[in-house]
Amino acid sequence: MKLYYSPGACSLSPHIVLLESGLPFEARMVSLKTHKLADDTDYYGINPKGYVPLLEFDNGERLTEGPAIVQWVADQVPAKHLAPPPGTMARYHLIEWLNFITAELHKSFSVLFNPAMPEEAKALVRTRLAERFGYVDQQLAGKPYLTGEHFTVADAYLFVIARWAQPMKVELASFNRLTEFIARVAARPAVQQALQAEGLVHGEAKRH
Repeated sequence: MKLYYSPGACSLSPHIVLLESGLPFEARMVSLKTHKLADDTDYYGINPKGYVPLLEFDNGERLTEGPAIVQWVADQVPAKHLAPPPGTMARYHLIEWLNFITAELHKSFSVLFNPAMPEEAKALVRTRLAERFGYVDQQLAGKPYLTGEHFTVADAYLFVIARWAQPMKVELASFNRLTEFIARVAARPAVQQALQAEGLVHGEAKRH
C-alpha cells in the first residue's frame, strides 16, 4: 500500500493509524503547493481532487477521504481496537465523532488557512472553533479517549486537527481535559514515529 500525504496535513491522521495498525505501507509525500511528488509526478493524475490523503492498494485501487481510510485500516486489524466492530452502536458513535471533527473542526480551519480571508471573518471562526473544542473538552470528562478506554481512529483525527490550533491562534489552554488528551496521544510511540517521519517533531503543523 501507498499513503500519499503532506507533512502536518490531515493526512497525518491515517499516517498515525497505519503505524498503529502495524500494516505494511509506503508513505509518499505530496507538495500541496505544486501538487507534485518528489519525482515530479503530477499528483492530480493520482487524485483528481488534488488533496491528501489517498491510500493506494497493491491492486491499484484507491481510497480517498481520511475518515474512510482510517476506518478501512481499523477493520483490517480488529484486535487493535482502533474502531468498534461494524454494525454496533459503538461504531456509529465513532462515525459520529469522525463527522463532527470533519464538519465542525477540520473544515472551519480552512478559513484560517486562507490568506485572502479577512481578519474579521477569521476572528469569528476562531470563536466558533473555541466553542467546538470546549464541547470536546466536556465530552472527555472521565475518560482518556473520545469513546472511552481505547485509542481509536477518531482520537488520531482529533489530535491532528488540534495541532493546528496554536499556529492558527485558536486558544485551547483553558481546556484542561483536551490539553491532557493532546499530550496523551502525542506520547504514543506510533504518533511520535509519524511526527518524526513527517519532520514535525520540532516544527509547526502545516496547512491542511
